[in-house]
Amino acid sequence: MSFDTVIEQYRQSLQVAYRQSVDADALLDSLQQDGKGQFNAIFRDDAGFTTQASRFVPYVQELAEGLSQFEAEPNAEALPQMVQQLELVLSTLAQLRQQLKG
Repeated sequence: MSFDTVIEQYRQSLQVAYRQSVDADALLDSLQQDGKGQFNAIFRDDAGFTTQASRFVPYVQELAEGLSQFEAEPNAEALPQMVQQLELVLSTLAQLRQQLKG
């Protein structure tokens, strides 16, 4: 699989993550206004992100910056962490949706 294919698939998943993050952040804002959702960061320090935020969009922005760097200098060794972090964002968004449904 070429880097172009990987980049395109990653970009598509990143777009999905961004749209879901915007929606999730709006829900978190609403919960926080109701006195719920009191936390400092979505992911722990050991999740591999440099971002520490109480909303999802900053994490997705970090992933987008990582993609830009990868496009400028493709590095196969960087791919596993990039994919793992994107999967973490997407799975956490899915868990949030499930918890709010339940």
